[in-house]
Amino acid sequence: MTTQGREPEGVVVEPAYQPTTADFAEALNARAKISRSGRMQRELLILMPALAVLMGITIASGRHGPGAPVWVGLVFVVLAVVLTPWLRARQLYGFAVRQGTCRTVVRETGIEVTTDHSTTTVRWPMVPRYRETPQLFVLFSGDKQATGITMVPKRGLRGPEELDRLRSVLDRNVQRL
Repeated sequence: MTTQGREPEGVVVEPAYQPTTADFAEALNARAKISRSGRMQRELLILMPALAVLMGITIASGRHGPGAPVWVGLVFVVLAVVLTPWLRARQLYGFAVRQGTCRTVVRETGIEVTTDHSTTTVRWPMVPRYRETPQLFVLFSGDKQATGITMVPKRGLRGPEELDRLRSVLDRNVQRL
């Protein structure tokens, strides 16, 4: 029974969705922006083109430059850094698709995610921070690497009022990044 616009048992919103590879890629990208290893990967990605330019200048100036193995290695490293988040997202999606549809219940006390095969309850102290992305709300564990993540795709919400309620409960209980 609903009283005064509230759902029973303190339920704020109940989105349902099937996770996609794009969801996982966006969540991992959000994680990379706050984790130490993610920041290091971004710095490496910036360093690689700078190194390529430096090698090109060396060759253009007539000095003996690096051989083909160095160039191939440089390209391989850049591709690995760029493709790693997408490959991880594909792996996570492969696991998630076998779980079936996600039904999430967000309460003032925490978040519960139920699939066809499992139920996970996470209290707010376990995910003390979150980031809103264009398509998701991504909650992170409190460790430096943000090892634990929980995502709630906005498409699972039933309208702007649910989006506002979810944002409000998150702002009351966890730190927005």
